[in-house]
Amino acid sequence: MASFKRTASAIWKGTGPDGTGTLNGPSGLFQDTPYSAKLRFQNEDGKAGTNPEELIAAAHAGCYTMALSFGLTNAGYTPTELRCSATILMEKSDSGWSFAQITLNLEAEIPGISEEKFKEMANGAKAGCPVSKALAAVPIELEAKLV
Repeated sequence: MASFKRTASAIWKGTGPDGTGTLNGPSGLFQDTPYSAKLRFQNEDGKAGTNPEELIAAAHAGCYTMALSFGLTNAGYTPTELRCSATILMEKSDSGWSFAQITLNLEAEIPGISEEKFKEMANGAKAGCPVSKALAAVPIELEAKLV
């Protein structure tokens, strides 16, 4: 069985409400990238620092488009471009915050594919991508458009 590992690290200093943290990873993409409760909950545009939801959304959009591209290639199609955003809806209840829904919004340019085959493959990639599988406890919606 083939396998590989990927690692990232977090350092948190201080209390939950007032503390701050940094994220690091071996690729250098995260190099002491700041995160905090303030950046997570009070910075709606997300430009002041990252948060776990943004990172998971990016991972999901990236994994999904790669899975779809592999599926299309294996079926004989060459996608020109796959554009996907992932939006995570968070809801707060008495037990705290949780993922309520993830929406993948895909716009795809795929020469020669029918609308029916496109929908079939787009849904198959949603079900089969490793990040979708890891997040299976959360409802995942797909809005897929062939352009």
